[in-house]
Amino acid sequence: MLNLPNILSLLRIALIPVLIGIYFLPYESAPLWATIVFVIASLTDWLDGYLARKWNQTSPFGAFIDPVADKLIVTVALVLVLFKTPTWYILIPVVIIIGREITISALREWMAELGQRNAIKVSNMGKLKTIFQMVSIGCLIFYNPLLGLPIFDIGIGLLYIAAALTLSSMYNYIKAAWPMMTSDLDRNK
Repeated sequence: MLNLPNILSLLRIALIPVLIGIYFLPYESAPLWATIVFVIASLTDWLDGYLARKWNQTSPFGAFIDPVADKLIVTVALVLVLFKTPTWYILIPVVIIIGREITISALREWMAELGQRNAIKVSNMGKLKTIFQMVSIGCLIFYNPLLGLPIFDIGIGLLYIAAALTLSSMYNYIKAAWPMMTSDLDRNK
């Protein structure tokens, strides 16, 4: 059960209180350190999946804990960003992304109950969404301009791209599950 990929997923969860604590430190360097913690957590997301496949260390626990860790770190980071910048233009993509995570988690659970979990596997669109999401959140946590670049504004733009990809990937997952969702309706006609 506890192999390196699973330990990396658990590390991602353990980094959540560290991220929160650093994010609220009253120091000028706090955004930099919070960004570093978030980047480390994001890299463990990629690394644990890569190692699990490469070393053939996939497990039921890993299949459970990896997406939980991903959703927790992303949700907490988005809430932190929204807390620091409580505006409608941050709220909209945050609600879209968190809403999609809840919807797809429920859909996967329901599909698993039907024995159809593989009908909605992670797609390339989902992976692309994750990349934009993680980079945008990193920029938003960092907040400050860097080398004359408006990092926060770049983060907002990337967050909207991530939100659009989020809606697109959600549509694809629901479309794949739709035949199972409507099968009772078809039988009742």
